[in-house]
Amino acid sequence: MGSHRRLVPSGFDRGARGATLCVLTAAAAALGVLPAGAAPQDDTRAEVDRLYEEAEHATESYNKADERTDTLRDEVDRAQDRMARHQDRINTMRDALGSLAGAQYRSGGLDPSLALMFSDDPDEYLDKAAVLDRISSRQAGELKELQGAMRDLSQEREEATRKLGELDRSRKAVARHKRTVEQKLSKARQLLNAMPGADRAAYDRASRSGRVPDLTGAVPSSGRAAAAVAAARSAVGRPYVWGANGPSGFDCSGLTQWSYAQAGVGLPRTSQAQANTGRPVPLSQAQPGDIVTYRGDASHVGMYVGNGQVIHAPYPGAPVRYDPVGMMPVNTVTRP
Repeated sequence: MGSHRRLVPSGFDRGARGATLCVLTAAAAALGVLPAGAAPQDDTRAEVDRLYEEAEHATESYNKADERTDTLRDEVDRAQDRMARHQDRINTMRDALGSLAGAQYRSGGLDPSLALMFSDDPDEYLDKAAVLDRISSRQAGELKELQGAMRDLSQEREEATRKLGELDRSRKAVARHKRTVEQKLSKARQLLNAMPGADRAAYDRASRSGRVPDLTGAVPSSGRAAAAVAAARSAVGRPYVWGANGPSGFDCSGLTQWSYAQAGVGLPRTSQAQANTGRPVPLSQAQPGDIVTYRGDASHVGMYVGNGQVIHAPYPGAPVRYDPVGMMPVNTVTRP
């Protein structure tokens, strides 16, 4: 990539979680406009394309592992809360049973027949004995309830332990996939920087498309779609940042997710998940606000804004911009 194509560090915090599968798919289209050069330059472009595609697959793995990490973290928190509640309940039942057991012990120091014989008030004794019988029945029920609560607590502990182990594995997978993506993007940047000046300049021009298309007459499918389109248009010119979902930078599905969030609509984080969100529509019937995914694996996503144009976040070094909807093979068009 050109000297201005500085890869912004993705970070590894919650603000940048869920980087999208779309990393750099659009770069292949940009590279396609480069003037034909000698075979070494052709080989370089082919190698860059290969690195971009491999980075896409690694990014999808990153996304899935990162989303799973967030889900597991929440599940572990809930399991720990349930464990704490179960433990409080068990402690309360144990205290109550201890009081009942003490009462029975104190009342059972004498044989019942002797206790009746020496009692100053046999009627009072019989009343107390009847109460103790009821206490015994109650104690038996509470003991059974305590046993059930302890079983529940044991199961919660086992489940929490299992989820903690899975959470640890997921965190390691996130870090591994993150390293893979960044290594491939770094290699692609090195190759682009090594290209002859004319080829790199042509690539840079293709990456700085500032053209604003005529969208007159483009009617969104709904009020929320109109709000999402307005948000996406406001993001034009902001940088591509791997792993970011706004507002200062975006990757491709981060842009569509953020744009619809401004309209009060929640979209999934990955481009593949977004491909399955909403109602499918033919490309010929696309309206502003529809989500367009690309390639057979839905590895890139943009938002249709009318008159044959999409807004998308292409790849590092290329800011959020307008491009023709047919810039690469369309996979799906869906209407959230």
